[in-house]
Amino acid sequence: MTRLFLGIAAGAFSLATFPAFAGEQFVDETGFAVSGYDVVSYFNLEQAPVGEEQPAPAQGRADLTTEFNGATWAFASEENLQTFLADPERFIPAYDGHCAYGVAKGGKVPGNPTLWRIVDDTLYLNITKNVVSFWNEDIPGNITLSEGNWPGLEPEPASMSTIPNFSSPAPIN
Repeated sequence: MTRLFLGIAAGAFSLATFPAFAGEQFVDETGFAVSGYDVVSYFNLEQAPVGEEQPAPAQGRADLTTEFNGATWAFASEENLQTFLADPERFIPAYDGHCAYGVAKGGKVPGNPTLWRIVDDTLYLNITKNVVSFWNEDIPGNITLSEGNWPGLEPEPASMSTIPNFSSPAPIN
């Protein structure tokens, strides 16, 4: 399992101590968190270099689910479900599944589960490929902005918007 850890000098930036989740989880039309993708599967993928398209996460199964943070989460395998149950906070995306760049800019918009990056063992989602390019310009700076904005945004309701240019596959049976 390989993850990209950005070459950030120790102390170059520090994340706030606020949790990046704990508000209302973004759930799209599928009725599942992260559009029914298996959040554990992201951590088993080799990330593409910044600027390249990420590999696809595994689609969860409708018969392998659990409830957490007010949402239903689907998993591709019993092993992944059990891994999640052992430490759910490790696997849920930052900002309750909202777009990390959107949070950096001060708002809650949906996160697209196919536009992702893991930084320092945290899963971040973004809304569109165009937004990913802005996010990639300064990932550490955008995380710092997001962490600063999140405490004020976290109590707001989850986004009710549809993810643009994305067709949410329902978890497989």
